[in-house]
Amino acid sequence: VRVERSDAIAPRDALIGATIGGGVTAILAEIATALERLAAHGESTAIDLRSLPMSDTDRARLIEALGPGEVHIALEADGHSSIRETAVHGVWWSEYRDRVGELLARFIEVARVPGILAVDTDELRHGAERLRAAIGAASAH
Repeated sequence: VRVERSDAIAPRDALIGATIGGGVTAILAEIATALERLAAHGESTAIDLRSLPMSDTDRARLIEALGPGEVHIALEADGHSSIRETAVHGVWWSEYRDRVGELLARFIEVARVPGILAVDTDELRHGAERLRAAIGAASAH
């Protein structure tokens, strides 16, 4: 995982240009509703963009409307994937690719932190056990 700060950041109050319409407006309304649910109930939402009938133009308009954020996360796990924060806090643009670069999934994720970055409880416990074992081994010397 690599996290970078982008130099091409749009002002957070300059989100939506005049080029939106139709399906893009509907997706933005769904995102707004998802943000309200996240704020009120802590409920994250993922919108599968590959399941929607979007043209390349609609996708470009959606990207433009959401604007770029400050965070770009690159994942190298069974292929290159990227998660980009948008100019809207809590809205993430995620693309997952296989080892040959084929797009597997494209989502808008509405969450405090993208779900793929969350650490499983068992992994947390395993990490603590590994550290305790290392401490014990170091103390024995």
